[in-house]
Parts: sequence; structure tokens; C-alpha cells
Amino acid sequence: MWQDIKNIYHLYIAILANIIYLFPGRSLKVIGVTGTDGKTTTTNLIHHILTTGGEKVASISSLGAVIKGKRYDTGYHTTTLSSLMLQKLLRKAVNEGAKYMAIEVTSHAIDQHRIFGIPFAVGVLTNVTNEHLDYHKTYDSYLRTKTSLLRKAKIAITNKDDGSYTFLADIEKKKGPKYWMTYGLTEGSDVNPKEFPFETKLIGEFNTYNVLAAITAAKQLGVPNEKIRTAVSSYIQPIGRADFVYSDEFTVMIDFAHTPNAFEQILKTVRPLFAGRIIHVFGSAGKRDPLKRPMMGEISSQYAEVMVLTAEDPRGENIGKIMNEISSGVKKRKSEIIKIPDRKEAIQAAINMAREGDLVIITGKAHEKSMNYTGREEPWDEYKVVSDALAKRNEESKK
Repeated sequence: MWQDIKNIYHLYIAILANIIYLFPGRSLKVIGVTGTDGKTTTTNLIHHILTTGGEKVASISSLGAVIKGKRYDTGYHTTTLSSLMLQKLLRKAVNEGAKYMAIEVTSHAIDQHRIFGIPFAVGVLTNVTNEHLDYHKTYDSYLRTKTSLLRKAKIAITNKDDGSYTFLADIEKKKGPKYWMTYGLTEGSDVNPKEFPFETKLIGEFNTYNVLAAITAAKQLGVPNEKIRTAVSSYIQPIGRADFVYSDEFTVMIDFAHTPNAFEQILKTVRPLFAGRIIHVFGSAGKRDPLKRPMMGEISSQYAEVMVLTAEDPRGENIGKIMNEISSGVKKRKSEIIKIPDRKEAIQAAINMAREGDLVIITGKAHEKSMNYTGREEPWDEYKVVSDALAKRNEESKK
């Protein structure tokens, strides 16, 4: 009830924002990307393909906004902006001569009408797995919210290999074959690696899906195939996504994975690459979906020899409780579990224990510039914390 009232308020604000900024979305070809995982990479890939193809493109994602080559900070823990800020940036993109706008769209933004008034030329659904059930309550509700973007878009693009695909038959029937496109690794999809071969620097099957999603969107926007292939082959993963930040005696990777599915995808990708141990540093956000915590622990334990549990924006929730809920998912003790509430100390400990051939993978924060321990945002830089920890280890080894 209270959520419905809040969403009515958000709708009024969205209507007002459209009026204030004169419905800027109508002057752009807008591509919306939603899904549980892969939104940021796919959004930035679409931006890169269109830009490489010579088009004037803007984008808004969890990494910030890019308009006419200039990057704009969009705040802490922000993916899809408030309707006022979103419409303001759309208007700026129009004024700067952009033809296309790629937007990363969250389920919260859809449910709260923040994207109201934006006519999506293309809607992309990457995948739908259990996430944000603290807000949506059930998987079905979460799925319906995600797929509403496909209903709004002129052209709908979806992952035929994802479990959510079987629930989309009514949308497919309504859209028709001309406006319903699929991608996947199987030949039954409209765009797949056999029918559209490409080369990429990105690692992992999950990134193959992200690339295929971006390729499908670009094809629907009329980008020639060879320009698409050229752009895909030159694309470099954005900050905080499978980012190898140190490689010498051992390796350190920073990644934004913070869902069970993302854990599965990144860990199974890196496991065959390292002969040594995987030391996995992670936590789970406070006052967010607690049901995923045991699943994250179980998945990590299947691949990592050492799990270092720590804080990840606890927001005043007891960190010890969160760590215990994560470790409760480990039914058979497959990993050594170490609990260090302070994230800086946890990262230092993981790097100090690394031996030759090991991988230290630190997930959950990546590009984010703040940490919320008590309900208040505090400055945080995961990259600097890792750099300082490496420097301290090297300094102590010389003594």
C-alpha cells in the first residue's frame, strides 16, 4: 500500500520532469537495457558500437553518464537516475546533438515510473534471476517488472537461453517476429556466434551473452555487420568488471559481482585460469534481499579455497549477522571461511595470505566511491585500498 502511494508520487514527478525538459526522449533513439546481471557491460558495449560506427551517442549507466565524450558523475549507488535528473541529461544529450541514448534500466526505476515518457526504440533483457526480492517480494513480480520494458519498447530483444524466456510468450506473440529478436549460444536464436562470428577481449560465457545482446541491438539500429565486429573486437571491459589490477607472483581481480548468478559466472570463468587457490573477498549489502546471502556463500565455496567475508554497505545492519547468513549456505565445508568485518582489513589479509599462483578476487564494490556502514555514505575507493595493501605487503617483505 505504502509503496503504491510512493509510486504515484514518483509518477507525478516523472510527468513534471517530462514537461519541464520538453519530453527530450522523443528526439532520441533510446535503447534501454535491463536484467539482473550484465546491464552495465551491455549498455556500454552498445554505446561503444554506435560511437565506433560514427554515430553521436550518449549513455547513462551505473558508471555515470557520457554525453559528447564527457563523463558526468551520477552519484553514489546510482544506476537509473531520478526522473528529474534523467530528463535533464536526456535534454542535455539532445542539445549536444546526440542521436542515440543507451540507458541502463533497473527494476526499481521501472516500478517507480522513473522512465515514464521515454519512448524506447529498443528494449534489451539480459537475464532474470532471483534478486531484489526485498522490494519485489516474489520472482514473478520481479520478472513482470523487468519485462514491462520489453512491452514499452518498439523492438524487444531477449536472451533465448535464459530461464526467463519461457515466461515471455505473450510478449513475443504481441510484438510479432519483426519486433521480437532473440540472441543466445544456440542456433535457434536470431543472433548467435555461429551465424554472427566475432572476436572479443572479454572473458567468460556471461560476457559472450553481453556481447550478443549488444550486437542484436546494434543490428536492429542499422549498424553494418563489419562495423559491429570491429567495435566488439576493440571493446575493453569497463572499470570494476573482471578487472585484473595486479599480476605478478599472484593475481588480484576486482569485480562488481553481487548476486548469486554473477558469482557463479565470474568464479567458474576464472577457476580454470589459476593453478593456485582462489581467495574470495566479499560481503552482502545490508537492508537488501537477505535470501540471496546463503546462496552466495554456497556458490563461492564451490570455487574458492578461502572465503574472506566482510562488509559491503551494511547500512547499519549487523555485519556479523550478515556474514553468518552467508556462511550458513555452505552445507559442506569446502572452503576455509575467515570473517573480518572491516573491508580494508579483509582485503589486506587476503593479499597478505596470497601465494604464488593464487587469485585474490574482490567482489561487490568495484567502481563505487562510497561505503555505507551506518546509514551514512563514507568515501571508499576499492582500487586505492588494493593498491595500498599491495604496497604494504611489498614493503614488509623487504624488511
